[in-house]
Amino acid sequence: MLVLKNSKLSLFLLVFSVMFLSGCEKKDSNKSSNLEVTIAGSTSVTPYAEKIAREFENKNNGIEINVQGLGSTAGIKAADEKTADIGMSSRDLKSKEKSLDIDQHIIAHEGIAVITNPKNKVKNLDMQTMTKIFKGEIKNWKQVGGSDQAIIVISREAGSGTRAAFDELAKLEEEKGDKKLSIVSEDALIADGNGAIKQNVAGKENAIGYISLGYVDESINALSIDRVEPTIENVISKAYKISRPFLFLTKGELKENTKAYLDFVMSEEGQAIIKSEGGVPIK
Repeated sequence: MLVLKNSKLSLFLLVFSVMFLSGCEKKDSNKSSNLEVTIAGSTSVTPYAEKIAREFENKNNGIEINVQGLGSTAGIKAADEKTADIGMSSRDLKSKEKSLDIDQHIIAHEGIAVITNPKNKVKNLDMQTMTKIFKGEIKNWKQVGGSDQAIIVISREAGSGTRAAFDELAKLEEEKGDKKLSIVSEDALIADGNGAIKQNVAGKENAIGYISLGYVDESINALSIDRVEPTIENVISKAYKISRPFLFLTKGELKENTKAYLDFVMSEEGQAIIKSEGGVPIK
């Protein structure tokens, strides 16, 4: 009888231990998910979000910020469906998107630089001429004071916030029903991301493309538009017309750590990081 009682006791303790450990694992798993902040969307906003995230993590031990560059349209969808804590967009919301009850937080502004190969002697274009080039109506650099060479137009992929913003600002859209369609030349090469555009233009002497101002370096030439250079100062003063907002998007009540990260982005320190990375801070 004594042996039987001890066996039952041992079995009870074993079952209790398993249940207790399972409960602890579940609790720890929930704790981990609460500490993580997920951010998804615009590839143009991604470098800024990541740089600020690393500094935020250094100041808040245990909190993990997960940033994914998926494009502005994907970021708006992620915010709406709450598959991410924060969505990122590098364009204004379209009319249908504005009805989704998404909260918009402007974290910065940025210029879009029209770029050519450094060997190209054309350094300035007026807005109307630039638009005609991207539409394919002007096909040779000789027509705008350059060499007698065919112009290679390079544009971003569909769904890119940079492309949507550039198409709108450069009047490269036409309305068809309730939609706006891009009228960039059908002969344009398509490159996925700012880095790919820059690499293509740097490697093709007669190419023209556009990238976020923060990606400009000595490998390419950033054109003046209407004789205004694409600089942070000119974006702030609104003298340079090809610029757009950087948005963080949220929906509903924010998790504590999501709000803390958003507050850090808007702080003087967060805005200083944006400026150091080539963006235009909001304050």
